[in-house]
Amino acid sequence: MKPFLRQQLDRYQARLGELDFLLSREDIMGDMAQYRLLSREHNDVSAIASRYARWLQRHGDLAAAREMLADPDMAELAQDEIPAAEAELAKLEDELQRMLLPKDPDDARNAFLEIRAGTGGDESALFAGDLLRMYTRYCERQGWQAEIVSESPSELGGYKEVVVRVVGDHAYGVLRFESGGHRVQRVPATETQGRIHTSACTVAVMPEPDETEAVKLNPADLRIDTFRASGAGGQHINKTDSAVRVVHLPTGIVAECQDGRSQHSNKAKALQVLQARIQEKERSERAAKEAALRKGLIGSGDRSDRIRTYNFPQGRLTDHRINLTLYKLGFIMEGDLGEVVAALTAAREAEQLAELELDSVV
Repeated sequence: MKPFLRQQLDRYQARLGELDFLLSREDIMGDMAQYRLLSREHNDVSAIASRYARWLQRHGDLAAAREMLADPDMAELAQDEIPAAEAELAKLEDELQRMLLPKDPDDARNAFLEIRAGTGGDESALFAGDLLRMYTRYCERQGWQAEIVSESPSELGGYKEVVVRVVGDHAYGVLRFESGGHRVQRVPATETQGRIHTSACTVAVMPEPDETEAVKLNPADLRIDTFRASGAGGQHINKTDSAVRVVHLPTGIVAECQDGRSQHSNKAKALQVLQARIQEKERSERAAKEAALRKGLIGSGDRSDRIRTYNFPQGRLTDHRINLTLYKLGFIMEGDLGEVVAALTAAREAEQLAELELDSVV
């Protein structure tokens, strides 16, 4: 194990002793807020400290087994113990590295996923529809619920823009790396001479705001419009102006919802999307400042970042951030994103570990 990791883990062991002492004090129950805070920290620290204690134990077992090799009577036993100890140590070290990585509290939240057609006209809108299908199929595989909050269909099919709310465990943490520019290379259905066209869509993934931590919106900063919903929805949408559009005047950020029949529920959902977009704007600005100091492999998730190319003639998907190329585009477009998500997660963890090592040196 690298020395900087040992140093970090030694600190966790020391902190566990401090927390044990603080939680054993008789006056701790007098401040329940502090008690809950310390209890949560104790749970997190003890989980890491216990795994580290096991690593230290097996590290000692391995050292003892290697010494036993010199004893003819014990050599056979040592030869069995050494590979078992080495395998468990490698597994424990991997677990501990992951446990030490900084956690984003938003990762566990639901997510808003926004797909917007870009360059390419009708073909871009059709590709936006394909991306929506890909993501909804992936959500089904994960056991998540995906519901359309707002949509702007194009004339030939697909979408000019569509916003989906994804409800599921760690939805944002899993989908967050999908933010950015998605480029498609294929022969459009409208192309008569078989030429390959290139078009693009942008995707933005935003955590659903926590009600207690959401951006507080001043009603004076909002303009709320109602209008008649468009698209599929039966006869109801032709009778009432139930769709709602909310404009945040200071930033110009807009959100709308036309999914529900109730104007009240549509307004509530539109405000949620608006809060998520405002928070995402603030997050992107912070990420841009951090990236100026330390270039991230995965990137800031800005829409202008071209992150991925979908080449249909070659059946190829390429993620440019991590130089990942997969020749299984048909499966991916049907929602088989697991390999892509795993590779991006592993790259981010390696990046965080490098940052952790750099911080320990500084």
